[in-house]
Amino acid sequence: MSNIGFLKLISLTFVLAFVACTDNVSITNTSYAGTGSVTQGAGTTSTTNLFPSGVRVASLGTIISTDNKTWALPAEVNFTNETFPFASDLYNSYVSGHNYANSSIATAALSSNNIVTIDTDGEVFTAYIFGDNYFEMYINGVPVGKDPVPYTDFNSCIVRFKAKKPFTIAVKCVDWEENLGLGTEKNGSSSNYIGDGGFVTLIKNASGGIVSITDNTWKAQTYYTSPISDLACLSESGNARLSTNCNTSVGASNSYGIHWIVPTNWFNTSYDDSGWPMATTFSNSTVGVDNKSSYTNFADVFDNAAKDASFIWSSNLKLDNLVLLRKKIE
Repeated sequence: MSNIGFLKLISLTFVLAFVACTDNVSITNTSYAGTGSVTQGAGTTSTTNLFPSGVRVASLGTIISTDNKTWALPAEVNFTNETFPFASDLYNSYVSGHNYANSSIATAALSSNNIVTIDTDGEVFTAYIFGDNYFEMYINGVPVGKDPVPYTDFNSCIVRFKAKKPFTIAVKCVDWEENLGLGTEKNGSSSNYIGDGGFVTLIKNASGGIVSITDNTWKAQTYYTSPISDLACLSESGNARLSTNCNTSVGASNSYGIHWIVPTNWFNTSYDDSGWPMATTFSNSTVGVDNKSSYTNFADVFDNAAKDASFIWSSNLKLDNLVLLRKKIE
């Protein structure tokens, strides 16, 4: 089902049934009157695999929506952009990485070359990060670190930067997909498993004091949601893009995706995020990190007894695949 002569409204009355491996999903074509652009089915692969060593295939591609716009899948990323620095390792199981046993050893291994300078007369801050699956971080609009592993196996990172308060943190978070445009991945017997996202960080100053943790005071906005089996499950409240009532059990090859244009200046200090929804917090068990050494080795950081950082995302951890985060540190 391709272009059918409308911009924002889909109105059909039939139901298509699709069987994918052992997954039986009904795709209901009902009306959609939201602010996003609608796609259906799989996208076209343009990059086969960004990270051939990975446990899962991190491909890139495009898809055309019913209003004739082209969208990057799963998102536009800077993974191959050499001017955007890679974050240092907390835990990286690949040959090119480092498996540090704790945060003290990982921090001690850093050098001055790992510091990105925003303000020459600023203070050095250290951010400890676990991103599921991929992140790109900016401070005051300056790229300070991107995830060296776009998909899996799961890793964790350190980003160091020199800045003066107040400063603004902006993070692009991508929940990668093996099935481009469908928001799904392979898992066991299912080829259309709906994975989840999650982002957590704790930031310390030069003296080791905690200056920020991820919590519900951060802002989080959704820019890509998939898979959607019934467009009627979607709603919007103000600037909140909600998929709370949507099915999150399994996807299919003819599922829908909803896309929104990412503002060109979203990472700058001057960007007005006052209309963005507040981030939603999630527990460790919901995100599923209790058995991952890349997280559990650093519980002293992520689950600090004085300030316990929470996993944050948009309101839907499973269906929202491209989420932008912002926080101003006073």
